[in-house]
Amino acid sequence: MPDFIYLASQSPRRRQLLEQLGIRHELLLPNAEGDEPEDAEAIEVVLPAEAPTAYVERVTGLKLDAAVARRARRGLPEAPILCSDTTVALGRTIYGKPEDARDAARMLAELSGQEHRVLTAVALQVGAQRLAALSVSRVRFAPMTASQIDAYVATGEPLGKAGAYGIQGRAAAYVEQLAGSYSGIMGLPMYETAQLLRAAGFAV
Repeated sequence: MPDFIYLASQSPRRRQLLEQLGIRHELLLPNAEGDEPEDAEAIEVVLPAEAPTAYVERVTGLKLDAAVARRARRGLPEAPILCSDTTVALGRTIYGKPEDARDAARMLAELSGQEHRVLTAVALQVGAQRLAALSVSRVRFAPMTASQIDAYVATGEPLGKAGAYGIQGRAAAYVEQLAGSYSGIMGLPMYETAQLLRAAGFAV
């Protein structure tokens, strides 16, 4: 059994959380030159009438499929591959990463004063076996004024984050209530991830 895993994610938060668990890992990412047959944006497209849970589990599985193929294509040593994806949902409406500042402001205005769900799916490929888990948390935002939203969007923090906010950043000032996994909302639920790693033979 290898003493490390591959992490198929560009998120620095997921790296920090894995380090917190004491898991040695190496990044397994697409080439920046884009010379590999992968289309991350196409993977994240929401299917018609797709429920948030089905969406986040499907996207995580597809990202893991791509990572498994990537490792094989590059001839890298075999080791477990970890992949995770997070989405925000208000009812059945899915909030992915905002396209731009205006889109981020729209999302935040819709989440303002509402309780929403944060769903993070985790999948671990161990040889031919795939282990998976899902973390669902609930977050209630306090009402935000237009000027507060604009000021937060101007920090640039909402861009690149599902639901247009990072709970570990300035958005925490508007989180009225939270139930569930704080690390799951950040992007990698520690409890569920540790369970998968233990099942794969890691001492966590």
